[in-house]
Amino acid sequence: MNLSAHHPFRSAKAKTEYLALYDEAAKDWPVASECEMVDTSYGQTSVRISGPANASPLVLLPGGASCSLMWKPNVKPLSECHRVYAVDTLINTGCVGRSVYTRTLKGPNDVVNWLDELFSELELEDNIDLVGASYGGWLTSQYALRLPKRLSKIVLLAPAATIFRVRVGFYIRGLIPGLVHLESVHRRFLHWIFRDLAREDAEMVENMLNEGLVAVRCLKPANSMWVSPTNLKDRELRSIEVPTLLLVGENEAMYSAQRAIQRVNTMAPQIQTEIIPQAGHDLTMVRSKVVNQKILEFLAQS
Repeated sequence: MNLSAHHPFRSAKAKTEYLALYDEAAKDWPVASECEMVDTSYGQTSVRISGPANASPLVLLPGGASCSLMWKPNVKPLSECHRVYAVDTLINTGCVGRSVYTRTLKGPNDVVNWLDELFSELELEDNIDLVGASYGGWLTSQYALRLPKRLSKIVLLAPAATIFRVRVGFYIRGLIPGLVHLESVHRRFLHWIFRDLAREDAEMVENMLNEGLVAVRCLKPANSMWVSPTNLKDRELRSIEVPTLLLVGENEAMYSAQRAIQRVNTMAPQIQTEIIPQAGHDLTMVRSKVVNQKILEFLAQS
């Protein structure tokens, strides 16, 4: 991979603009934290670490077009009794935070290898609790299928694809902002996919819009760094042996929440499931208190 000094940004100016916005957004991270750049064979991964140093490890993987800072509504209660590692994903889904990819991830095996290297470099060893939202939920499921012995428990929050096929309408609505970089188009999409949050906290959605537009303007296109999430086959769902909690908002836009939960309950009854009311793909934000409580209760189960 031929890399410039400002990679993965379009220019040195774009890098400065993006990181200034990122650092400004990081100022209201609600608990004390430290940031670490972790070397892997796929590049440097930025990790924001919070919570007691001797507590059990809890790794948070963000959704697509998000970074570690998406966990601001969740990290305070989660870090009270866990050492929380919030990751800026190395995969360019439209927002990389401070991570710098240097090698192409070609599929799920590469994704899992990257995560495994990251966990080893962080000296997390085994008994890791892993939580993933949306695209991060799919990453979590892939790791659990391949390397379950390193995990204690996993939580899937509105996982992208993974448990049910994504609606064609979602792909159509999601494709347009990628082709037409107009503020109005991006705003319309965010208000659709995060409609519960838009009703309750329009300012947060506007902040997300601004951050997304800056990312589109400053980052190189994803190209080969995008690994598409896939639906788990029935046998894969049944084979998940790590204790798992699945939370989906009742107004989920990617797929039918009810049908997704029904499939998991039928094919993989070992997985705990719950539908979060008055929420959709925005459940970690608009119903953060409920989601935080559900996660902590599940992780505390013996």
